[in-house]
Amino acid sequence: MEVNRPEIVAEVKAAFVEYERALLDNEIDTMNALFWHTPETVRYGIAEVQHGGEAIRAWRASAEPVPPSRRLYRTVVTTFGSDFATVSTEFTSDATALLGRQMQTWARVGATDEGHQGWKIVAAHVSLIATP
Repeated sequence: MEVNRPEIVAEVKAAFVEYERALLDNEIDTMNALFWHTPETVRYGIAEVQHGGEAIRAWRASAEPVPPSRRLYRTVVTTFGSDFATVSTEFTSDATALLGRQMQTWARVGATDEGHQGWKIVAAHVSLIATP
């Protein structure tokens, strides 16, 4: 299995950037489209847990938008073969003095004619810790 083929890294980065833009713009439809909509999808949030695409969509519909001051740091994209990847990043915002951490597992599960080449978030975890 090839790790970090440049063209696959570029595809995942593009999908991640699309998700992050949608998150900052509170584009719920785009965020929902980038999550795999199945019972197997899991999202662990800062103060909540969602199991399954329906639970993620229900939570997203009532969630507060992220602060516009959100900034990413130390984003790492790692791809395995051509259909599996992880994205890890740290974030800060004016809303808290804590350091945010976000990990996403991406898999190519959708049709490849989509703008994000079929990449979907199949698992996600967001947490906050004291700033080191």
